[in-house]
Amino acid sequence: MKTALIVIDMIIEFVYGSLAIKDAEKIIPKIKELLKIARDKGMPVIFTNDAHEVGDPELEVWGPHAVKGSDSAKVIPDFEVEESDYIVEKRTYSGFFNTDLEGILRLSEVDTIILTGVATSICVQHTAADAFYRGWKIIVVSDATADIDEEKHKNALETMKKLYGAKIMTTEEVKNLLLGIS
Repeated sequence: MKTALIVIDMIIEFVYGSLAIKDAEKIIPKIKELLKIARDKGMPVIFTNDAHEVGDPELEVWGPHAVKGSDSAKVIPDFEVEESDYIVEKRTYSGFFNTDLEGILRLSEVDTIILTGVATSICVQHTAADAFYRGWKIIVVSDATADIDEEKHKNALETMKKLYGAKIMTTEEVKNLLLGIS
């Protein structure tokens, strides 16, 4: 199993900004734990960040947010982005649509992706769908993802499990898997 850790939309806009996800701050410590293990193991670490331009369809739905080049579209300072990390800017819910994500994963010979971040029912779920259709195995970290409310979060996890065969695991379970602990 060759894995990559994907941190979805843990940007200033969605953690501390006008469109902050209620529980986004609570998942920061869990993601930090996974970042440390991923980096220690030499796994690809990829941040997929909203970075919108004029005319993007999402702006019609949500209003102006996470504008490309603005501070609101940057990874939160709680995570120290390292030189070996990838930052993939996206203009839609999915981390795959018109981005370099697929190329990064294929060049890294990844077969399994670990998804963390926000929002479970929107960007995490759309990224999982596109990963499924491209042939990746998917792990979604239930306590390192968050949504607008707990019901949406639970429903999205169940949907990804049923429709995309995603394994829904806790941070502790993923840490044990990555460290080879059974």
